[in-house]
Amino acid sequence: MLKRLLARVTGADTPHKMSYEEARTALETHAHKARLFLSKQTEVEPEILYYLATDDSPDVRRNVAANSSTPHKADHILTRDTDDEVRCELAKKIGRLVPGLGHDEAHRVRELAIEVMERLANDALPRVRAILAEEIKAAQNVPAHIVKRLARDVELIVSAPILEYSPLLSDDDLIEIIAGARVEGQLAAIARRASVGAKVSDAIVATLDVSAIAALLANPNAQIREDTLDQVVESAAEVEAWHLPVVLRADLSLRAVRRIAGFVSSSLIEQLQQRSDLDDETASMLSKRVRERIEVEKLSEDSEAADNAAAVAVQEAMAEGRLDDEFVLTAVDANDRRLVAFALAALAKVPKPTVDRILMSQSGKAITALIWRCGLSMRAAVKIQTTLAHLTTAKMILAREGVDFPMPAEEMAWHLRFFGLKD
Repeated sequence: MLKRLLARVTGADTPHKMSYEEARTALETHAHKARLFLSKQTEVEPEILYYLATDDSPDVRRNVAANSSTPHKADHILTRDTDDEVRCELAKKIGRLVPGLGHDEAHRVRELAIEVMERLANDALPRVRAILAEEIKAAQNVPAHIVKRLARDVELIVSAPILEYSPLLSDDDLIEIIAGARVEGQLAAIARRASVGAKVSDAIVATLDVSAIAALLANPNAQIREDTLDQVVESAAEVEAWHLPVVLRADLSLRAVRRIAGFVSSSLIEQLQQRSDLDDETASMLSKRVRERIEVEKLSEDSEAADNAAAVAVQEAMAEGRLDDEFVLTAVDANDRRLVAFALAALAKVPKPTVDRILMSQSGKAITALIWRCGLSMRAAVKIQTTLAHLTTAKMILAREGVDFPMPAEEMAWHLRFFGLKD
């Protein structure tokens, strides 16, 4: 018997299946090497794998966790294993196993397997939960309540695969998750789903999440209602991340095409010209617009030196403690839009292109919120609205009682988030 055991351990020809008594003897006489060998075998008696589930060696327990023949009672024990890799191996196995358990399986077998999955879905280690989520992300024959729990996980590596791929999440589930999403990247995962319904698209657009809306626009299988797409187009001028995906949308109306041509680059206007649904008037307008944009882009290349000079002037003022209301107002009086933009970017700690988009937005609220973030006065906000942004009286935001910002901090922070600025 020992000879046969040694043959099995060393890889020689072996009997098809060891008896329980033979395996138990092997455990007692051949120690660690035998336990490692046995823990990998799918033909060994279940009682042996159950016995090995509490082995002192993590290597043995990892093999048992990965073994498809391990009884679920042993898996249940392994869900509380102190070795992270053991639980990771168990998550891989159980995630593959449960979807394959048909309803004709013994009720207790399926029930035990689901109990193991539930424990893993609540594991303290994100990697364990992430492995489970990755394994069951496209499965249909798994408990919906476990899928929904993983979809709401606070770790993106756990929730993203489920949100993007799980067929068990209904539109109502997704809309509820969107409404309560607090983890950056979750909305974008939903936007990338193989099929996104119009109501879900509406909910994503309503969040004003820049990356999620970009992913939604880039998804050819996302149903976006015309009025919802028009809302995105109206706001897209200030959000460069939306320019390419919105240009590539096949469902643009001619009105949307003409609007987009007013703010995207010449190369993207050329993309619009490739559309087969253009009427003569729109095609002519695009040809004219692409020539205009090329001229503007040439001018912008010539302005690089001026940008560098303005950036240096702002850095020097900041180093000397002069980057304040007086510096900005002096630049406004000189109608030096470039210097003002670099100054606001430095004070707000945001990229200059973001400041440019806000100044060009024709939104008095957004401009006022930017000045507030910079720590400047409401007087500067009013002067920039009139002198640089050239807002009409109807669009301007005026000071409260002559000096104070008229909006609460929460509202101003909201307007800044629309341009990708975080609190």
